[in-house]
Amino acid sequence: MKLTYPAIFYPWDDSLGYTVEVPDLPGCVSEGATLAEAIFMGTDAASGWVLTELEDGKPVPAASDIKDIHPDEAGGFVSMLVLDMDAYAEKYGSKAVRKNLTIPAWLNTFAESRHLNFSQVLQNSLLEIYEHDKVEA
Repeated sequence: MKLTYPAIFYPWDDSLGYTVEVPDLPGCVSEGATLAEAIFMGTDAASGWVLTELEDGKPVPAASDIKDIHPDEAGGFVSMLVLDMDAYAEKYGSKAVRKNLTIPAWLNTFAESRHLNFSQVLQNSLLEIYEHDKVEA
């Protein structure tokens, strides 16, 4: 899943650095010593913010139209950040969710006789489907 959010970049008075704010993600602020670093850090902060919401089962905030976002300070400017949530979640997602499931008794006996880890089998199967869908997209 790719997402885009407008971000406001404010240059530092005494150096080449920037502070970056993502207005659609309350409290999402980062900075970098260069513009490139500020873009990277802003993207990382926004991706982490969104991943936390997703892992908590909350909806992803809608992005504002870039034309509706304006800096509060002189010298600030607005640009878009692109978030690759699939790549970010693969790298940093770690929250585990407990799931209860029901399977036929004979299948349970089969799996237990082979000392299979039910959670691992389900994760592997879901990851295989996920990777297949990602290739087709």
